[in-house]
Order: sequence, then structure tokens, then C-alpha cells
Amino acid sequence: MDSQTSPASPQASPSAHTFQVDLRGLVDLLSHHLYSSPRVYLRELLQNAVDAITARRAGDPDAPARVRLSADGATLRVEDTGIGLTESDVHELLATIGRSSKRAEGLQAARSEFLGQFGIGLLACFVVAERIRVVSRSARTPGAPPVEWTACDDGSYTVRTLPDSARPEPGTTVHLRARAGAGEWLTGERVLALARDFGSLLPYDVRVGEEAVTDLPAPWDRAYPSPANRRVALARHCHELFGFTPLDTIDLDVPLAGIRGVAYVLPSAVSPAQRAGHRVHLKGMLLTERAEQLLPDWAFFVRCVLDTDSLRPTASRESLYEDETLAGVREALGERIRSWLTSLAAGDPERLAAFLSVHHLGVKSLARHDAEMLRTMLPWLPFETTDGRLSLEEFAQRHPVVHFTRTVEEYRQVAPIASAQGIGVVNGGYTYDSELVEALPSVRPGTAVAELDADTVTAHLDSVEPAEELALSDFLAAARARLDPLGCDVVLRAFHPLSVPALHLDDRAARHEQARAEAEAQADDLWAGILGSLRGGTPRARLVLNHLNPLIRRISSLGDPELIGTATESLYGQALLMAQRPLRPADSALLNRAFIGLLEWATHGEDRRR
Repeated sequence: MDSQTSPASPQASPSAHTFQVDLRGLVDLLSHHLYSSPRVYLRELLQNAVDAITARRAGDPDAPARVRLSADGATLRVEDTGIGLTESDVHELLATIGRSSKRAEGLQAARSEFLGQFGIGLLACFVVAERIRVVSRSARTPGAPPVEWTACDDGSYTVRTLPDSARPEPGTTVHLRARAGAGEWLTGERVLALARDFGSLLPYDVRVGEEAVTDLPAPWDRAYPSPANRRVALARHCHELFGFTPLDTIDLDVPLAGIRGVAYVLPSAVSPAQRAGHRVHLKGMLLTERAEQLLPDWAFFVRCVLDTDSLRPTASRESLYEDETLAGVREALGERIRSWLTSLAAGDPERLAAFLSVHHLGVKSLARHDAEMLRTMLPWLPFETTDGRLSLEEFAQRHPVVHFTRTVEEYRQVAPIASAQGIGVVNGGYTYDSELVEALPSVRPGTAVAELDADTVTAHLDSVEPAEELALSDFLAAARARLDPLGCDVVLRAFHPLSVPALHLDDRAARHEQARAEAEAQADDLWAGILGSLRGGTPRARLVLNHLNPLIRRISSLGDPELIGTATESLYGQALLMAQRPLRPADSALLNRAFIGLLEWATHGEDRRR
């Protein structure tokens, strides 16, 4: 018979056990891993007090709503007129880690109005305190006596009832005694600063001593004599919070998400990669001043401060929980900023121009993925072109084909020559610019866009008469022989401006082939064979000599092949420098060699004349 079913082998009954918690270890975990700073202890105290008042007012709307704090560097006292606790509440809630008073019967109806959601409660106070004493009297149980709960950081606690005189009215008073080395967190000045930072938008009367903490209504909700007065007041508010005077202010009002606030436009350019820090209040309590995921990535040019009742905090209540609600809020706030830009374009071009002169990169980032924004911003977004700094709209009106380069180096190569030949070119080498030029036909039908390459430029340059080029065949052969090891051809053309003796042209394919050839030359036999197999019919770079330039005419009349080669190397190096191309070691060596060679020729010529 199976031993599991045999009467002769009965199963032993399991015994029940309870987890043991090392409170000191838990406090260390809170202070070093959950919370970013001991300063959050005061937020927890304010939060508990505000939630207690909210719970009491759910059943008694006329109940008093006061929170009073006093501190002397060794102790802190926080008193509220909230719902209070009975002795059974104290045993069940304060002494059980992870249990929240928000779960108590009768409080669930008001739970959506609570700030706290995670039941950590007073435990966070042990980050700065060695002892916590709570005296509370319940408003839900008339006649229940006050109760005292005292806890130490070693995990022990005591509970006793007190006479009515210890607390005549409902509410709770929390007393903290500072732990060694933490007294600075319980000074009156520090407590006032923290209380104002965390609780300036709380809906109840909060004071530290005689100093008011709350400052309602919020700056963005106040009535001002005029729009100008409002701008000045909000600019002052921005400077107090973020340390800068904003370029402009954007109202953030999303009623469906319970959001009210403002976005302040930075007065100077910032990198798109810089992490933005926004201040988010949850039902009036400061949740975080470093919210990074609040806005779309493209809106890196603003800093926000807002109050919400819909977003969820993480367990530490120092950041936002990424969920569908936050995603919806992020989209709605992005739409507010987008609408602000559109309204500037429609009614205040001067302010828009001032904004774009600083933050055009952010708007370009948005316009890449938003055709309507690109269409709206076309007359305003600046681009570097061969006609100067223009918008794409103005540039497209001037040129039947909008040519562009993908890199700044390519633009610098061709811009002077293309401009002289009447070819309009946009420098697409800056962030987002080539993508926006390519998107131009989608918002401006009929516009022709083409990437400019070396072949296009060369095709626009005038050819030299065959008879003249044939007469210069020896010169061209010597020049080509000297530059062939560098992977560069020599071409003779006639073009303007006359002051440019030579033009270095290549494209990405030519540069790729050049890099492959260099790697092949330095590789061992195996890799050289592999790299050699990758060789294709890729066009080489070319040095275009200007037959109209007087210097080129003089060099082409030389009869010494060695001197022609040295002069050609000099022209090659000068063309590279004019294009602001980075020089390879071989190019630097060539420049040095050509310079020395010309000096030697000049000095020997002087000797011959003597």
C-alpha cells in the first residue's frame, strides 16, 4: 500500500511561525536604498497628518484642519486634528510593518484622497530618530481615551492609555527624539525649510511655530491685475524653484488627469540628452523634484512644476510609476506645449523667433515625427544654406530643387562652388536637419529634394575644351601619378569663383573605399585578402583643378614633372584644409613634404639666378 495513504504512517501537522524583522536592518535599508535622503522623514509625518485630517473630514466636513510642528534640534513635535487612533488601532496599525491605516474600516471610502498608499508610515522616522512617541485620540469612537504608543529603534514598543486630560480633542501628536548625529534634521530652521518644500501646496493650515507653511492658491492659479503681472510673478516663482528666469511660461491644465501647473522655458540651450528634473506635487504634497519621465523626450527645453491627483507614486514616493495613466499624461502635456508653439507661430512671431534662436533643436526633434508641426514651423525653423541662414520654406521658394548634404564636411566641400554655380544646398549635417529636408515634400507638395554628391557638383562645372586639355596631358599625367597613391584622381574643369584653384570632392562611398584600402595596406595576408575581396567599382575622391585660376595656368605650364607633382600635392593639401576635412597621417606627411619641396625649389631657383 502506498505509504502516503497508509493509516500506519500519518502525516505530521505543520506548525505555524511568524517572520521576525530586524528593525535596525530595515531602517538601514530604508535610509540607504529606498529613500534618497533622510529629509523624507518630514514628508512622511506631514503625509500621515494630512491623511488623518482628510479621513476625519470625510465624515465631518466641518472638522478642524490644522497641522502644527515645533522643533529644537533634539526633538520634533507634530500635532494634527485628524481622525486619531484607538488602542486597538495602535496595536494593529502602528506596530505592524506594512499595515496601513488607510485599510481600516470606515476609511476606505476616502482612500482615493490619501497621499500615502504603502503603509510604511512612521517607520521612515527612524532614519533620523531613536525614539518615536505617539499620543492619539480617536474621533470615530466617542469616549475612547487617549492612547500612547512609544517605540524604539531596537524594535520594542509599549502601549498605554492616558487620562482624558492628556489629549482632550481628537487628533494625533507625534514626538521624535533625534538619534546621534541626526540633530541637524530636527532644527527649527531645517524643519521649516523642509515643510515649505514638501507642503507649500497642501490644502490645510500647516505651520512651524508661527510660520505658515502653505501658500495657496498655487502661483499659477492666483488672480493677477494683468497678464504682465502674472508673467512677472511666475518668473519670480521659477527663479525661486529652478534658479533661472524663464524665456516664457506655458500653462499646463489637464482637467481629466487632475493636473494644474506651469512649464518654464529655459533661457539657454541645453543638450537633448540632459535629463530634465520636474517638480511634481501629489494632492499638494511634493512627490519629487526630479521627475524625468513626465514629458516627451523632445520637450527637453522646459522645466515643469505641477500638482496632480491621478498619477501613482513608486514605493519610495519619490518618483512616478510608469503606467498607462502616466503615458496619457505625458501625451497630454506634450500636446499643451505643441499648442503653445502653434499659437506663437500664429500670433506672436517675435516671441517665436526669440524662442527658436535658443531652442530650434527641440522643435526640429518634434517636427521629425509630427507633420503638422513641421508644416507650422516651416517658415520659422532656421537652416544653414548656401543662401545664408534661412527657413526651408523660403529656401524652397528660391530653388526648384532643394539639394542637401548629409554631413557638415560634405557641405563645406561643395558650398562655395555650388553657390557660384547657382546650386542651392542645405547643410543637413546638423542634428535632425537631413531628416527634415527629406520630409519636406510630404508637407510641401511639388518640392523636389535631392542629396548632393560629388558627381552632381562635377556635372555642373564647365568642361575644358578638348584641344586645351590635350595640350595639358603631360601636366595632368604627372599630377595624377603623384596623387594616385592617395586614392585621388585629378580632373580639369573651369568654374567660378576664380579665386579657388582646386576643389577636393568625395562622397561616403569614396571615403569608405579609402578607409578599406588603408586597412588592407596595414593588415596581414589573411585580412588583406578579405579586405581586397570587398573592393568594388567605388568612385575615388577627386581633385578638381580650376582651369580659370591664374595659379593653375602657371603650374600647368611647368615642364618639370617633379615640380608639377610637388605643386599638385600642395594644391591637394590646401583643398583639404579649405574643406575643413580631418587630415589622415598620410595627408599630413604630404603637406610637410610639399612645403619642404617648394622651399627647396625656391632656394635652388635663387641659386640658379645667381
